Amino acid sequence: MEGILDLLNSDMGKTIISGVSGSTGTDQNKTSSVLTMALPVLMKAMERNASTPEGAQGLMGALSGKHDGSILDNLGGLFGGGVDDEVKTDGDKILGHVLGQKRQGVEQVIGQKSGLDSGSVGNILKVAAPILMGVLGKQSRQNNVSSQSDLTGLLGGLLGGSNTRNEQSFLEKILDADGDGSVVDDVAGMVLGGAKKKGGLGGLLGGLFGK
Repeated sequence: MEGILDLLNSDMGKTIISGVSGSTGTDQNKTSSVLTMALPVLMKAMERNASTPEGAQGLMGALSGKHDGSILDNLGGLFGGGVDDEVKTDGDKILGHVLGQKRQGVEQVIGQKSGLDSGSVGNILKVAAPILMGVLGKQSRQNNVSSQSDLTGLLGGLLGGSNTRNEQSFLEKILDADGDGSVVDDVAGMVLGGAKKKGGLGGLLGGLFGK
């Protein structure tokens, strides 16, 4: 299974990045940086939520209903006339549900690293969250996900099942950030120190943080 960052490097990923960039009025490179950091973090948060039976049931319900992947069938239409408010409101709800009280800290940390204010990061994530849910919905249909273990397996696979401990711990750290700034340096140092290997999440994040 391809990981979520492979998706961002694909043609569809480029459409998503340019569409999100256009609809939020944010520089394309910075949008790409935000999505590269944020999508694995959102998935890690979903993986945490799905570790309880209630959380898994809620997520599976969303993926088999509203977020079944159909949003991906017409990305041109989604971005064509500017993303409508309904999608952003949906994204706002997804972020609130997935990140909970961690949301502000996550947006601040990603903002500091990408050179954007947390409000701009929030706007990007509001558009990106329903698309990410669509990707998960499509994958869960293709893989006949029907149980909690199927779901956590799917999320783990998209995160890159062979993640090193450093990468997992990096995602955990961002999720537990309180936005005070100090965690950012720890996280950047850890990723740069621990992810010398090329490819994978570590290599990609290492490259981003190495700028």
